[in-house]
Amino acid sequence: MATEDTPKTIAVLGGAGGIGRTLVASLQDRGHTVTVLDLPVSLKTHDINGIAIDAADEAAVTRAMAELSERHPDGIDGFVNLAGWNSDIQPLSETPASYFDDVIQGNLRSTFLATKAVAPLITDGGAIVLCSSGLGQFIRPGFGPYAASKAGVIALTKTFALELAPRLRVNAVGPAVVDTAFLRGGTGRSDESADNVLDIERHKAMTPLGRVAQPEDVAGPIRFLLGPDASFMTGQVLWINGGAYMP
Repeated sequence: MATEDTPKTIAVLGGAGGIGRTLVASLQDRGHTVTVLDLPVSLKTHDINGIAIDAADEAAVTRAMAELSERHPDGIDGFVNLAGWNSDIQPLSETPASYFDDVIQGNLRSTFLATKAVAPLITDGGAIVLCSSGLGQFIRPGFGPYAASKAGVIALTKTFALELAPRLRVNAVGPAVVDTAFLRGGTGRSDESADNVLDIERHKAMTPLGRVAQPEDVAGPIRFLLGPDASFMTGQVLWINGGAYMP
């Protein structure tokens, strides 16, 4: 009987980011084979022998998936998409259309392109885990483009879950604030040592568990969704927020 630790081949898009590196290390510690896909600068910064990709560029996604297929000709067992970014907090009425478009491209279009392209490479019974956000349903001022993109990811999760069933399962995680470079503009897009764009102490005070999430808080639920204990789950979102949002 398969267990979480039964060796699998997993591809992680955004695997050079804060959550991604923690997830990849935890999967490798359990004996899984992991291939990281990320921006070239992110792979170089963290010295990762992965596959370079700009997930918002359809041609780049096609090339990356062809390389992934060459590395794993027998297919992969699972795919995780952690790619995404947001750097500005401002009212929608003051948001430039160019910034709105960039956030939609980087979070929603990229999820569509990557999931569509990777699905044929995943073996029957495999799993896809996408990354939404609490902001995709728990709307807060200042995050309009990002919230819209992550609400779209939830819709994509449910649609892919229906359309790829019963061959594949598709679920999502919906984290709240996670203390990574994402809060400083994103891995590969910013100085990862810059100041946070959010008031961390304020978010701690708003959270029943009294802290913000660390990468390992998200890695565990992702591993669960990839594994056999979630074999009857598809089209679902696991909210990871310390009790700050209870749908």
